Amino acid sequence: MRDTQGKADETAGSVRLASRTGKWVLSCSVLASGMALLDGTIVNIALPRLGRDLGATLATLQWTVNAYMLTLTGLILLGGGLGDRFGRRRIFLVGVVWFALASALCGVAPDSKVLIAARALQGVGGALLTPGSLALVQSTFRQEDRAKAIGAWSGLGSVAGAVGPFLGGWLVDGPGWRWIFLINLPLAAVVILVALRHVPESRTPGATGDFDVTGAAFAALSLAGVTYALIAASGHQPAAAVGVAAAVGVVCGAVFVQVERRRAHPMLPLGIFSVRLFSAVNTVTLFLYAAIGGVFFILPIQLQTTAGYSAFQAGVSTLPVTVLMLALSAPAGALAQRIGPRIPLTLGPLVAAAGLLLLRRVGLGGTSYVVDVLPAVVIQGLGMSLFVAPLTATVLASVDVSRSGIASGVNNAAARAAQLLIVAVLPLAVGLSAHGYTSPHAVDDAFGAAMLICAALCAVSAVLAWFLVPKSALEATPDHDVARPECTTCLGVSGPPLEPGEDTAR
Repeated sequence: MRDTQGKADETAGSVRLASRTGKWVLSCSVLASGMALLDGTIVNIALPRLGRDLGATLATLQWTVNAYMLTLTGLILLGGGLGDRFGRRRIFLVGVVWFALASALCGVAPDSKVLIAARALQGVGGALLTPGSLALVQSTFRQEDRAKAIGAWSGLGSVAGAVGPFLGGWLVDGPGWRWIFLINLPLAAVVILVALRHVPESRTPGATGDFDVTGAAFAALSLAGVTYALIAASGHQPAAAVGVAAAVGVVCGAVFVQVERRRAHPMLPLGIFSVRLFSAVNTVTLFLYAAIGGVFFILPIQLQTTAGYSAFQAGVSTLPVTVLMLALSAPAGALAQRIGPRIPLTLGPLVAAAGLLLLRRVGLGGTSYVVDVLPAVVIQGLGMSLFVAPLTATVLASVDVSRSGIASGVNNAAARAAQLLIVAVLPLAVGLSAHGYTSPHAVDDAFGAAMLICAALCAVSAVLAWFLVPKSALEATPDHDVARPECTTCLGVSGPPLEPGEDTAR
């Protein structure tokens, strides 16, 4: 094995995309980000079978999703900064190894408590490798090839979003749900081998400042408290426990704000929210990704429990959404640059809402995929394709290019926090609790109400976009250099792409 540290000083920032090293770096980054994205899309498909095998309650299924999202959301703003300071390849590899070991623990978990703890650990690894995979691309390639490399990274990485439900369904119906986690082990082994042999090390010269560990801790505790309160309430836990958890969440949130105000280098510089457009688009993001997260949490349960689909059939059912986003996100982004973001950010959510209302036809009494499911997911996919790229572009255009890292990081965190909270609150809102997810009639009633709620969230986001987002492209582009979103198709349904930069280190 050759000495890559010596090679790092020669190649970091100067690698050609067409070179042998460039191809290895791109392949390594794509495989790692694809592994994390695959895990994000594959778990929801397995929830009904996982719950039956473990004898789990609905709260356990919620925590199976949210334990991962909680640590990922709370720590992802620090991930890029650690790489800038201590070496991007080094922190990336730590994240990959951590993610793989946590995945192995998920795969052999003897009960739901171990599974939830392992999922939380998996989120820590994801917080290191997710920003690290893009940071490697940004820091390794020469300026002339960087945009093309990021575009290739986003396009190829998106394949995992399409493969996830298909592969997840096949694994659940075949060798079993544990393999949706164990499959990460060979993928991680390939990433580690390639990174050690072919990826040069890089870091930001002179990167200084304290890491905002205190801020990250209070942010995670705030989300954990609120999430626990919502899930406990839907599980009819004692009112005192719900109240204490909610109070802890609120207090920790207030402390987090105070910590960020007083730190010289905060994880979340609150001053960025003084930019009206930035705040507006992040508010729209919260409503949109809450709707998306709610749909992709409860739809697989409805398809398998009520409509009688296998896990494989349920996974393939939503494939049109990903295909449409892959095909149309880039043209939608170009359209928004010409006509301005207001119309796509208003029309897209309304079209998606129409698709969600059509999904209410899925249920008891026989569900035809062609008649009941396909038209709904196609319309939903068209709506999402309209708003995803313009949303990311508008976030980045709202701030100076020097703050693009923190801007996209905050937007990413907002999307993930919205998904985290909707998974916690939706069962409570629709009256689905305990073992109700195993009853076709209970799930069917809850699903109809859930689609109304998610459609309403889309409609609210459309109204906010119409009144808060500029009409023309000229208005949306301020008097400063702005970052251009090179990876507008890389998110699947997991949130806007993260562009880690030096700002995220503080």
